[in-house]
Amino acid sequence: MAGEALAASVKGVSLARPGDFAAMPRVYLDSGTMHPVPLPAKASVDAYLQSRAEMREWSSHDTEVRIKAAFARLINAAPEDLAFVQSTTAGEQSIVEALDLPAAKGSVVTDTLHFFGSFWLYDQLAKQGVDVRWIRPKDGRIDPDAYEKAIGPDTRLVSLSLVSTYNGFEHDLKRICEIAHARGALVYADIIHAAGTVPIDVKASGVDFAATASYKWLMGDFGLGFLYVRPDRLARLKRKRFGYYQLDSFKPHVYPFDEAGQSIADMTPRPDAEGMFAMGTHSHAVMAQLDWSLTRLLELGIDNIMVHRQPMLRRLHEALPSKGYDVVTPANCRSSLLTCVLPDAYKRLSEPLSRAGVAITLSRNRFRICPSWFNSMDDIEHLIDALPISS
Repeated sequence: MAGEALAASVKGVSLARPGDFAAMPRVYLDSGTMHPVPLPAKASVDAYLQSRAEMREWSSHDTEVRIKAAFARLINAAPEDLAFVQSTTAGEQSIVEALDLPAAKGSVVTDTLHFFGSFWLYDQLAKQGVDVRWIRPKDGRIDPDAYEKAIGPDTRLVSLSLVSTYNGFEHDLKRICEIAHARGALVYADIIHAAGTVPIDVKASGVDFAATASYKWLMGDFGLGFLYVRPDRLARLKRKRFGYYQLDSFKPHVYPFDEAGQSIADMTPRPDAEGMFAMGTHSHAVMAQLDWSLTRLLELGIDNIMVHRQPMLRRLHEALPSKGYDVVTPANCRSSLLTCVLPDAYKRLSEPLSRAGVAITLSRNRFRICPSWFNSMDDIEHLIDALPISS
């Protein structure tokens, strides 16, 4: 299959089957912002909503079991090590709260290739007295040696994005975990740009916590993601929020015909990740969507997706500098993101790309190209032709 993926990319065809995706009005190379919903995943959601409209039975339990098992396979975890969260940020916040960092004192080590939405979190922790140490990249990358220098015996948490949303750089997670653990620190990884794009093995890496949403490379939607918790770390966490879904058993003593008891209810939390972090209800519609999408990712194989994507990225690394663009993604990155810095990028490129029918991530002073498994080399060539010479 890997050889077929390479041949497909070179020949200008995608890995998508007929009927996987709707016809798109533009060449879409922006899946790192939001992935198109596959038509079979949409059909799965439609079937769920139809069952709700007709009030027919739809087993949320069975669907939950399947998608947790599928995502667990994707990152080499056990299903019981996963909890549902609203978003990646919600997962990271949950870990920070459970570690009670302001009370624990000590330091947090992170870097500026981490998700920019987390800058606010660690800025606020610093204002609460936490020693937050920021590592800055060199040549678009961060060497593990920089973490070796920053992590001390007082470090409580190392927080990073496994694959940077800024430029696609991928950390050596195993090495950073080794450094952190040797000094008593725990490691959290934002995996939203890694899950579904590069191989992840949470057991082999030793990472303590990881979180992702599902609307990007997992081909889900907003409002539902996964939080991974290494099981032997649960005892070190403090439950800061309390929700009914955390409970393994619930026996009330307040309603008619209840057995008498010494309290209003006998309650026991689950001994797993959900027991620590579950709150209330979560999106059944997104569960239905992931029921198809995660199965398809496992069927495709992450290695095969990477093989399909790499010739496209190599072509961009070759072509964009020759048109005057400054690529800030290291050439050997295997992730699905490629970024160029360009002053006034949004102003300068919006009109020519719109006219050419191409969608990429356009920011104020940079642009990002994110090919997925449905894209082909033809899409890349169309983008290259559409980009004006930069002067």
